[in-house]
Amino acid sequence: MLAFGLYLATLAPTVLYYELPELRDSSMLQIRAAMLGIVDYTGYPTYTLLGNLFTYLPVGDVAYRVNLFSAVHAALAVGFLFGAGYLLTKRVVPAMAGAAAFAVSPLLWSQAVVAEVYSMNATFVAAILFVLFLWRDSRRDRYLLLACLLMGLSLTHHITSGLLLPAAFLFVALADWRKLVEWRLALKGAGLFLLGLLPYLYLPIRASMDYLPRGFVWGQPLVREHPPNTLYGFYNLVSGGLWKERMWAFGPAELPDRVAMYLNYLYGEVGQFHVALVLVGVAGALYLAYRDAASAVVLSLLYFGWVFYSLEYDIEDIEYYFIPTFLIVCAFMAVGFSGIFDVAERLLRRAPNAARLGAGGVLAVVVLVSPLTDVRENYAENDMSGDYRGREIMDAVAEKAGPNATILHHRSSLDYMILVEGRREDIRLVPYLEDPHPYGVGRGILSVEDGPVYILFPGRTNTPYYLGVDVSRSVYQRVGYDLAPVDEGALLYEVVREGERPGKDRGGERERNVDPSQPVDT
Repeated sequence: MLAFGLYLATLAPTVLYYELPELRDSSMLQIRAAMLGIVDYTGYPTYTLLGNLFTYLPVGDVAYRVNLFSAVHAALAVGFLFGAGYLLTKRVVPAMAGAAAFAVSPLLWSQAVVAEVYSMNATFVAAILFVLFLWRDSRRDRYLLLACLLMGLSLTHHITSGLLLPAAFLFVALADWRKLVEWRLALKGAGLFLLGLLPYLYLPIRASMDYLPRGFVWGQPLVREHPPNTLYGFYNLVSGGLWKERMWAFGPAELPDRVAMYLNYLYGEVGQFHVALVLVGVAGALYLAYRDAASAVVLSLLYFGWVFYSLEYDIEDIEYYFIPTFLIVCAFMAVGFSGIFDVAERLLRRAPNAARLGAGGVLAVVVLVSPLTDVRENYAENDMSGDYRGREIMDAVAEKAGPNATILHHRSSLDYMILVEGRREDIRLVPYLEDPHPYGVGRGILSVEDGPVYILFPGRTNTPYYLGVDVSRSVYQRVGYDLAPVDEGALLYEVVREGERPGKDRGGERERNVDPSQPVDT
């Protein structure tokens, strides 16, 4: 509950916007959850379906409720991690300390306050570990069956969860190999695993529906070309599409730099934990290997498997893929803190009761406080409670764009403005960065005869994905057009002919030369 309170206090209050790399998908996820749309690779059907249920809560606006969905899952992940830590150590304070370290880690916190998929992924990881440890301690088959169901569900959310399957198999083999040859139990487990995959059916079913207003398209050209209601389209979507090409991108010579990057996020300049906490985790891993080989093996397999996957994946926001590895580190921390208590008890076993109680109380306070030393800084770093930029962008467009305007945008809050809030339904949105033919300049020029044309830039400066304002202006000027600022704070510019004043009526209601129901093409 304390973790949830922190996330709630710092939660983004409304619709979000596009910003690399921190808010790459947040505004897109908000509108997909609200409209039961299809999310880009890898589909995320479980996230979409459960996130949509949150949109009916009577708090805040719809976008806030989707943000709240992330906060709830981050808090659940912390809770399940506490449970897993307790089952590993049989001590409350070490389990609390490990869970607290994870709860206030900057990366998890950053994903708990915006619409994103990573806190839900952490929930599945922590829940499955908790249920597996619970099965090992109780030997009740129902917990093993629940783990099978959760592993199926986890795959429909994030494909990295696939590593949980061999890890769980190995854990069961080490804890009680006879369970693997109980064919009735195996059939039930397989059936529940397949049941967990059922959310995948949402993708072809929803793709077969005509649920968007006429002429409205998502910025998903390759998904539109190969929709998931076809066999290839379904495979292409859930397997990662073009993002698969970025896997296994680094050779042996590049791995040292990648490892250094990971360590920097673990305990370096942008680290999640102090070096002392990491050392407690390392000691905990060794202590667990001595005391509980099965748990040590499964946690180590997951940790090194996810680290290797992340090091070989070439994406700009790869740090969010480290979150499950940090969860494992915090589980090891719980064991390390428990080892400290074990050592203290041995040293004080002949001391008077009062001395033992006093030393134990001091140690408990030190252990609980040690993960919280940077809470103030992490709070300030991840506080999104005053961020209204997404709504400011919507208001700027709603108030300043001309009638029947065409607006070129990229994963902005404008989809939300039209589809959820029903504002400025006269506007035609063109997702110009994701549809490659023609590129942004060509799209602006093609549409300029049909009415006012605006570009809502995703950022002011150039990135590998788009041209910034100044470079875009120079490109337009080379072909006889210009970009006139409409709202520079929102990065909203109007495409005009050179010498033409912005805001001039260019026909508005006239019949368009381009069919708005189709992607613009040359």
